[in-house]
Amino acid sequence: MIRDKLRIGIFLTLILLVAMGSGCNTRQAEVSHANQVSQIEQDLSFQVNCGSRKPGSACHQRIQEWIILSLKEQKWQVETQSFSYGQIQGTNIIGKYGNGADLIIFGAHYDSRFTSDQEKRAELREQPVPGANDGASGVALLLLLSREIPRQISPTEQTIWLVFFDLEDNGGYPGWDWILGSTAFAGFLTETPSAVIIVDMIGDRDLNIYMEQYSTPELNREIWQTAHQLGYDEFFISQLKYRMIDDHLPFLQRGFPTSLLIDFDYPYWHTTRDTLDKVSAHSILIVYDTLINWIRKQ
Repeated sequence: MIRDKLRIGIFLTLILLVAMGSGCNTRQAEVSHANQVSQIEQDLSFQVNCGSRKPGSACHQRIQEWIILSLKEQKWQVETQSFSYGQIQGTNIIGKYGNGADLIIFGAHYDSRFTSDQEKRAELREQPVPGANDGASGVALLLLLSREIPRQISPTEQTIWLVFFDLEDNGGYPGWDWILGSTAFAGFLTETPSAVIIVDMIGDRDLNIYMEQYSTPELNREIWQTAHQLGYDEFFISQLKYRMIDDHLPFLQRGFPTSLLIDFDYPYWHTTRDTLDKVSAHSILIVYDTLINWIRKQ
C-alpha cells in the first residue's frame, strides 16, 4: 500500500538523518520523498523570490497566473471568482477535481501582508512581509495536493476543490478587513461541503499544530487521529489553544464542518524575518501526509 510505504520511508529517513547528525531540528520528522521535497522548495522559493505578494502588486498578479497555470498542468478544472470590498478588487482561484457525492474543500491564502507591523524595530515596520510561511506554505501544500490527488484518489470517490483565497492578510489597514476572499467565496457557495480544511502557516521548521478552538471538534478529532496513526503526535498536538480570525470562519458561520490547521507559535509572524530559512518542506509534507490519508478514509 502507498500509505505503508510512506510510513516506512518516513521512519527510515528519520533514523538515517539522526545517525548522520544532519543538523536538522531533531523534532522535525524528515520525509524521504526527494521529488516532493524539491518541488515544495521550488514552490516556496518562486513565491518568496518573486517579492511581496501584496494586493495590487505585479508579483501578486504573477502568482495568480502561476497558480492557475500550475493547476491546469495537473488537469484540474480551474475557475476564478472576482469580488469587491468597497473599492478593493480581489480574485479567488478554484481548482476542481472529481465527481464524487461528497465535496471536500481545501483552502489557503496567497496574498501577503503590506507591512511588517509586528517588528520590534520601528524602521523595519514599513517593509513588506516576505511571507515564506504566512502565505507561501499554504499555497505550496495545495499545489502538492493538486499533483498527488489525481494519482492517489479516484475521481469517482470524491469531489475535491482547492481554493486559493485572495485578500486574507491585510486587515487593520484603513479601508481593509481580514479574510475578504474566503468571506466572498463562502457567501456565494451554493454547494454543501462535507468538510472544509484551511491551512495557514504550516511550514514552520519547529512544527506545532494545536487544535484551533473555533474549528469543528469532530473534524478536528478525525484529522488529529489520522496524524496520531501516522506517528505525528509531536507535530499535531491534541490540545485546544488559539482562537483565530482566519479563512475558516466564513465557512463555520455557514454551518459547514471546518478545521483550521495553523502553527501560530511562529515567532516571525508579520515580520521581515518570515523568510525561506525559517520554513521546511518536510513540515509541509507532514501536513500533506496527514491530509491525504484523511481523504482516503472519507
